[in-house]
Amino acid sequence: MKTSKTSSSKRDLLSMQDLSSQDIDRIMSLATKLKKEHKAGRGRPLLRGKTLGMIFQKPSTRTRVSFEVGMYQMGGDAVYLSATDIQLARGETIEDTAKTLSGYLDCLMARVYDHTDVQKLATYARIPVINGLSDAFHPCQILADLLTIKEHKKKLKGLKLAWLGDGDNVCNDLLLGCAKTGISMTAACPKGYEPLEQVVRLARAEGQKTGAQVAVTEDPVVAAKDADVVVTDTFISIGKEGERATRESVFMPKYQVNSEIMKLARRDAIFMHCLPAKRGQEVTADVMDGPQSVVWDEAENRLHAQKAVLCILMKAV
Repeated sequence: MKTSKTSSSKRDLLSMQDLSSQDIDRIMSLATKLKKEHKAGRGRPLLRGKTLGMIFQKPSTRTRVSFEVGMYQMGGDAVYLSATDIQLARGETIEDTAKTLSGYLDCLMARVYDHTDVQKLATYARIPVINGLSDAFHPCQILADLLTIKEHKKKLKGLKLAWLGDGDNVCNDLLLGCAKTGISMTAACPKGYEPLEQVVRLARAEGQKTGAQVAVTEDPVVAAKDADVVVTDTFISIGKEGERATRESVFMPKYQVNSEIMKLARRDAIFMHCLPAKRGQEVTADVMDGPQSVVWDEAENRLHAQKAVLCILMKAV
């Protein structure tokens, strides 16, 4: 996890690049332990007396509920801060907001449009900052994804993952997460919608250490062939609604995950989606609601993976 320039002891999670392979292993192990304890009714108040602040520029279901519930289950509190209700809406700078909130909170999570906003928060806050989603990265989702894959496949290293669709924030961080854990990933994206070139370079460098192969193609058939995991996301992310007609014409039907695509993957392949999903667009209903889909496990694992991150960042374990 990234160490902020403002404090040698403060760590932030802004993207999967901030995590080493060892960090990811630690988070996976702790998340698994916390999940088992919760299911057995033996949850521990590891964050008693701690408060998480949550800034939201974008609407949310899974991010807000999983962070709030996670803090509650571990004996802490969470404060919801809509960006339209705090002084950011009246022109207070991100820098001043970060400094002020550092005096009240133990950790800060922000779900923002522009990744530079969460970077500024991390630079000026004296407390750990977590990226709850930005236009470039979504590390909390990828940690939940890796936890889900490990639960269903019993391993990470040596697997093959196919991404179909937009090379968006989830795709960027998934490339990094897969490369760091030894999962070979092929992203099938239309021309002009590929993941960030810098991220692809970083992922390939990480893959050289773990044996993971990283590839980007325009052909979804190439990506899906013999895949252990097939993943997609909405073709129209928040803030891209004005591009709906263009995006639908570019992505449909070539990049849709349907039964034919799943037949190209391994027989025991699983399907994943970060949600919310548009059945009939990026995925068909028979796949989304079919026996290979693990999207509900994936959604639940946001809670457990984030609880592990919160405990580690706030030094509760």
